[in-house]
Amino acid sequence: MVDMRYTDAPLIPESMSVVGFGCWPLSGPGVWSDYSEAAAIESVRLAVDLGVNFFDVAPVYGLGHAEEVLGRALANRRDEVLIASKFGLVWDEHDQVSNNGSGPSIRAELEASLRRLGTDRIDVYQMHWPDPGCDIDETMATVLDLQADGEIRYIGLSNFSIAEMEQARLSGSVATFQGLYNLLEHNPDAYHGIPLEYRSRSEVLPYVADAGMAFLPYSPLLQGLLTEAGYDAVAVDASDVRHANPKLAGPDAPVYVAAAADLRALAADMGRPLSQVAINWLAAQAGMGPVIAGSYTADQVEHNAGAGDWELTTDELGAIDRVLGRHPKLA
Repeated sequence: MVDMRYTDAPLIPESMSVVGFGCWPLSGPGVWSDYSEAAAIESVRLAVDLGVNFFDVAPVYGLGHAEEVLGRALANRRDEVLIASKFGLVWDEHDQVSNNGSGPSIRAELEASLRRLGTDRIDVYQMHWPDPGCDIDETMATVLDLQADGEIRYIGLSNFSIAEMEQARLSGSVATFQGLYNLLEHNPDAYHGIPLEYRSRSEVLPYVADAGMAFLPYSPLLQGLLTEAGYDAVAVDASDVRHANPKLAGPDAPVYVAAAADLRALAADMGRPLSQVAINWLAAQAGMGPVIAGSYTADQVEHNAGAGDWELTTDELGAIDRVLGRHPKLA
């Protein structure tokens, strides 16, 4: 049972698992290679069995599909976990996605998410990306009303700049920030070609620590590169969303592949899977919330969940820094 106690501080419960479950791989066929809905549901249930109690999803993942799969997988186990979902990205009848942070749109999105998830509340409700066409005061007023009504519990922001976060926090408490951060992307300036107006390590981590917020890192395994198997752009289906990541399948890929190979060798010397080393490197940093690692097979779930069973030593952290120091071209 998850500890659902609250304090006045804008923090998620301290009893959260080290590893969270990222649900983008639950998006369905045509998004990730070799998708199996049965395997996806099994992976969610196995994660709960192994102590993972934080699940991060979004309506735009598979245009509702990921939320539906997560809802079915968590049927009869809803009270064992916290669900984080998002708002602010909507799609039309042609499946064209756009930003919308307006009050009526947020309320419609929440209603649809609750229905797909089969629940009466979302524990952490996060604005997926800033909406430059909408006043953040309107957005925050809406989610604060939803919080007061008990339909959401904590408010989170994702991919916001420091200035945008400051403006949002003038209206009310924000519990979490979700951003791109992993062993090979410390201060990235883009994600899948989308410009990022924040720098995770140099700007956001100190900011959230001072604000009493939790940092939720996404893409902690760099979409499979920081695992034992690594990422083979040739082996995945052409429609796989990872083909859009230039650090995996573009001109920058050799730099990241080489760094990951060196880290994989170091992890082998430690007697650990690289995925666990990558997760624990993040978890060792102050202010870190659950590390949101995507999974959709039993093996991946077991590897990721196992990261919560041990911690990196000071010497091991130093060895990681030395390996990264040999790859100065990384973001």
